Amino acid sequence: MFKLVSDYKPSGDQPEAIASLVEGIKEGKRGQTLLGVTGSGKTFTMANIIEKVQRPTLVLAHNKTLAGQLYAEFKELFPENAVEYFISYYDYYQPEAYIAATDTYIEKDSSINDEIDRMRHEATKSLLTRDDVIIVASVSCIYGIGEKEDYLSLALMLETGLEIPMDNVMAQLINMQYTRNDFDLSRGCFRRKGDVIDIWTPDSEHTLTRISFFGDEIDKISYVDAVSGKTEFTKDYIELFPASHYATGRAKLNTAIDRIEAELEVRLKELRDAGDMIAAYRLEQRTRYDMDMLRETGFCKGIENYSRHIAGREAGEPPCTLMDFFPDDFLMFIDESHQTVPQVGAMYNGDRSRKEMLVQYGFRLPSAFDNRPLKFNEFEQRMGQTVFVSATPADYEKEHSEKIVEQVIRPTGLLEPEIFIRPVEGQIEDILSELRAQKERGDKSLIMTLTKRMAEDLTDFLKKEDVRVTYLHSDIKTVERMQILNQLRNDEIDVIVGINLLREGIDLPEVSCLMILDADKEGFLRSERSLIQIIGRCARNDHGKVILYADEVTDSMMNAVSETNRRRNIQKEYNEAHGITPKTIKKAVRDVFDIVSENSKDTSGNKSRGKTSKKGGIDAARLINEGVSGGTEEENNKLIDKLTIEMTKAAKDLDFEKAAEIRDIIIELKGKK
Repeated sequence: MFKLVSDYKPSGDQPEAIASLVEGIKEGKRGQTLLGVTGSGKTFTMANIIEKVQRPTLVLAHNKTLAGQLYAEFKELFPENAVEYFISYYDYYQPEAYIAATDTYIEKDSSINDEIDRMRHEATKSLLTRDDVIIVASVSCIYGIGEKEDYLSLALMLETGLEIPMDNVMAQLINMQYTRNDFDLSRGCFRRKGDVIDIWTPDSEHTLTRISFFGDEIDKISYVDAVSGKTEFTKDYIELFPASHYATGRAKLNTAIDRIEAELEVRLKELRDAGDMIAAYRLEQRTRYDMDMLRETGFCKGIENYSRHIAGREAGEPPCTLMDFFPDDFLMFIDESHQTVPQVGAMYNGDRSRKEMLVQYGFRLPSAFDNRPLKFNEFEQRMGQTVFVSATPADYEKEHSEKIVEQVIRPTGLLEPEIFIRPVEGQIEDILSELRAQKERGDKSLIMTLTKRMAEDLTDFLKKEDVRVTYLHSDIKTVERMQILNQLRNDEIDVIVGINLLREGIDLPEVSCLMILDADKEGFLRSERSLIQIIGRCARNDHGKVILYADEVTDSMMNAVSETNRRRNIQKEYNEAHGITPKTIKKAVRDVFDIVSENSKDTSGNKSRGKTSKKGGIDAARLINEGVSGGTEEENNKLIDKLTIEMTKAAKDLDFEKAAEIRDIIIELKGKK
């Protein structure tokens, strides 16, 4: 059973939203929308719905960072249940491509994150063995991961007392794509020592499955720590799943090779008849080499391009994805649906256009087209009962929702900011006046422009007027971006000028004034939906306000202002009825490089707190304020080793932004060696 564990109870309009959405789910409504403003506790509402409905759930997010935040929150709310994480396991991914104009072939290159790969295996295993499962996933869940039927058919069930020769067990493990390694055991490997087989399953973090034999009989099944070898617990029964989602039986693989060869002959004839002998030669050499590898080892580089044949699907049939591992009655939440839904829809076309060049010029067979994400209509067919979650639902959600439920009351009592519309003429003088007033109050400000050039020019002008200001746009590196945001919070600067500063995820409670230039220039950054999102992000301060500079009031502006004022009035009435006084959120300023020192221990076991310890702690403050210094090669190597450990830990903790920041420092250090 799903069991929600929290010290908090639903408040504000959360109880009504929960009851209404649960009712809609039980009535069989296929689509509903939770229109929840920033800070209203949408994740807590989702958790309460899951507990009341008691169904396996897929929570879909539009990027890894948001997915990581949701995973951490659900993990805390459901400590007794299987909360899993499923995102792309690539730290780096360069897809295979061909550029005809320059005759340039780009080979696939990638770096797989071992921890995320483990969590993906843990997710599919939980879905096949438990009912109390919540999977938080990015849009990678619409990509093929191998056939569910093959994955299940290759599973190995063992129990104590079962008579089976050790050699047979090892042969089955190899068939499941495990690798025998008696010296250096790692995930997806096994070893034999006397009458014992140790298996490191792909879903296990640090525990080995130990199968002890007495002759040809399984005497004991135990779980042991991979490092210490200490037995953690024993079981009478174990179900082992393949080491790869793409594992398949030998008979099916042989059939796939025959199908690949048949397709190759047809395609070679087409190319030769068209007079493209170079493409025909290239395709034949590559494909026959791949077939030889499949016959010998059961694997080849780029095996995913033959997935249609290996699965036995016909041309055009959708691939098997994570969604196929769910039971038919699963529940889906699409978070930030106004961004996630369009992203899902765009995946197929981008993949298709890249592969057309590869197929046309003989780098891949046409069947490579079927190694693809789901088309949007295929995704819709697999969605099941869905709740769209967004502060600004798009037309798609509105059209496909049988019920729209609002959640616009913040438990903190904070109101939407006041909005003022002012003319463009004299806006620079007005901005200066506002900034000086903000400075006197000790508050911070943000200014949004439409172009990078405008942001830089305005910043230069304000600096001449003795304003502590800097600009922020996409040309600024990740490390610098986080430094600039912290400089604002630490009172080192008063103003940031940028283009899209308040996108989802940036939380700056010190900011009480947001100024938007060219608010009447219709477009993506000044659409009704974008304006509402931007204005809502400024609702962290109890006296927040937004100033729109425009020569005319566009429909987008009018609708955004009207909707914001409506939400503001609802919150104000709730505050008055319940005696709530809004207060600015107080949030500690955490250094972006705290991850370098936090939780890292020196040789004496004492935690470093950002200072250089006698035992070799890392001076995080120096890295921020002075940049990466060029020490001796030995000093740099030591620092790189320590930073690499912290980067790995950050990735393991799903804090990918901090991991990326540390990675950038490592790259800079390596450049100075």
